[in-house]
Amino acid sequence: MPELTWVGKKLTQSEPASIVKDSILYPNGCGYPDTAPANRLILGDNLSLMTALLPEYEGQVHLIYADPPFFTNRKYPARIGRGEDSRKPAVWKLAEGYHDHWDNLDSYLDFLYQRLTLMYRLLSPNGTLYLHLDWHADAYARLLLDEIFGADHLLNEIIWAYHGPSPIRRAFNRKHDTILAYVKAEDYTFNVDAVREPYNQNTVKTFNSSPKAGFGKMPDLARGKVPEDWWYFPVIARLHNERTGYPTQKPVALLERIVLASSNPGDLVADFFCGSGTTPFVAIRHGRRYLACDETYRAIHTTRNRLIDSEVAFSLEHDSRFLVPVLPAPKTTKVRVQNETVVLETNLELDYWEIDPNWDGVTFKSAAQASRPLRNGRIPSELKIKAGSNLCVRLVTSQGKLFQLNV
Repeated sequence: MPELTWVGKKLTQSEPASIVKDSILYPNGCGYPDTAPANRLILGDNLSLMTALLPEYEGQVHLIYADPPFFTNRKYPARIGRGEDSRKPAVWKLAEGYHDHWDNLDSYLDFLYQRLTLMYRLLSPNGTLYLHLDWHADAYARLLLDEIFGADHLLNEIIWAYHGPSPIRRAFNRKHDTILAYVKAEDYTFNVDAVREPYNQNTVKTFNSSPKAGFGKMPDLARGKVPEDWWYFPVIARLHNERTGYPTQKPVALLERIVLASSNPGDLVADFFCGSGTTPFVAIRHGRRYLACDETYRAIHTTRNRLIDSEVAFSLEHDSRFLVPVLPAPKTTKVRVQNETVVLETNLELDYWEIDPNWDGVTFKSAAQASRPLRNGRIPSELKIKAGSNLCVRLVTSQGKLFQLNV
């Protein structure tokens, strides 16, 4: 088999992260305070995080979806405004998102190689890896995966096609991504009936009108068909109800097809480049457990905001080297308790706030949460909760600053 090489290519042993459990979130109080969450959201560099997770999870992850940087050498800001005109980017309110910048192709390939090798080790014997890239580097990635998994373990090369404007005038518009699906062994999970879709109405009419259609083979029209390896789903820019503002967010429908096809209820699904959190959001919606990581606080914060509607507890953790400063709340921010309602008064532009009714000074146990609506509207200033002896409130602004107030 051909092998992709570059200057200095070799697997290195990464130093494992020291993972600290910052908080446990009980969405809407569900499970508080006794539930030990199986779901984990972790801030840090995924290379050292995966190394640290190996002793517990090697061979235990049933499905990994990987959506790494694409080697575009661009900066991607996050949109944090609400109710803005999507057609007028000059007026958008922006914050730091993430950078997809590399010194050269060698450094990018080494970045992928180290991480894909660890993902292979984390996958269960019947597990599947879906690697999502585009034309910038998908050809190189296929050779890497052939080396790691074996070329005969390619399950599918999936094309995700979409529409959208483009400035290209001297070539065909680039309007697809490539998703490479690789399996570890022959007994991989694939739930064909979970992803069937209706036949096109023209196909239905053709078979109803002629018994000779399909060269004498009559499909089960009511059951539907197995999707082809090219998929059309609208991009997030056209899905206003899903849009979080996080750059390069992937649609729920795309991840639902992957999760339903290649995992079962109760299985562990991982996304080590979780970004806006679509993978854990879909996983928990369909009864799977999840591991989700990212190295930017903006991604972790966006993911947390989506998961607080899940009614399933999860832990929020971080590599000890990725400490997010917890600042004392300004004096203009006040909290008062009325019966079993906590009322917040602040002039901060809040994106999120939460309450630990009985803060122990170690692990923040969030029993009530509020987030700013994705479209229009104000963040709630009241949360119903029975306060304990040491009420503590945490607040996150739209710019990503974290404040804490002990009451």
